[in-house]
Amino acid sequence: MTDAITLARQLGHAIQEQEEYQNIMAAKTAADADEGLQALITEFNIKRVAINTEACKTDRDEELLKKLNTEMRTAYSDIMNNEHMKAYNDAKQAFDKVLQRVLAIVKQSADGEDPDTTDFSEDCTHDCSTCGGCG
Repeated sequence: MTDAITLARQLGHAIQEQEEYQNIMAAKTAADADEGLQALITEFNIKRVAINTEACKTDRDEELLKKLNTEMRTAYSDIMNNEHMKAYNDAKQAFDKVLQRVLAIVKQSADGEDPDTTDFSEDCTHDCSTCGGCG
């Protein structure tokens, strides 16, 4: 009989063969290669550090903080509107759904559920006292 660790490694390989995994990796590569997006992320991080630095001062400049917050929000908006970031976020949502299902099946199986029929339910509160049954 194959042990659970060996099967977990096989599951890891199977996850990496999923279309959703391939999509998220391609989207990540495209986002990482997008120099404009990377510049926006750098700008956002610089603004965030500047805000933290200014906020920690005893004599902080509230007008400067307000200006930096506005600039940081603009940078964030620009990041989130970037086509590569949008594609990455879409791919991540799809991949996260696959992972939720896999983890739910593993956890529920470990809790005694039938591995062939148990599944993830988006309505699950993870509070079994409120449950009408998964799947």
